[in-house]
Amino acid sequence: MITRQARDAFVTYAAATLAKSGTVVTDEEIAGIEIADYGLSDLGKHGLAILVYVNTDRCCAKELIMMPTQTCPQHRHPPVEGEPGKEETFRCRWGKVFLYEEGEPVADPACKAPAGHEAHYTVWNEIELNPGEQYTLL
Repeated sequence: MITRQARDAFVTYAAATLAKSGTVVTDEEIAGIEIADYGLSDLGKHGLAILVYVNTDRCCAKELIMMPTQTCPQHRHPPVEGEPGKEETFRCRWGKVFLYEEGEPVADPACKAPAGHEAHYTVWNEIELNPGEQYTLL
């Protein structure tokens, strides 16, 4: 579990990063930023800040803010009770984003699995996103 101080520091970082990218958000939206550490309690390695615009059973619109070298652990949104899994579209607003999905692995991935967690990072087909580019994971 992360401390309140770590959470608040990451929210401040996320708000500053959004501003740096030119993304205008309200004070109310900043106050609602969620911090996900995936239960790993190490925000420097795993996790992200999430600004939620819309989140329903079928659709979501969110800003995901990460620190350099931070990873979002590999996860899936599988079909449930006959409903298709959720698609996720990622758009890079500032910096550089590397996405990994099933497919032919790259020889030398730009990102590495955090030490001690290598077994949980199993797909290495790399998609590089630069500002203004987006990609949908199905």
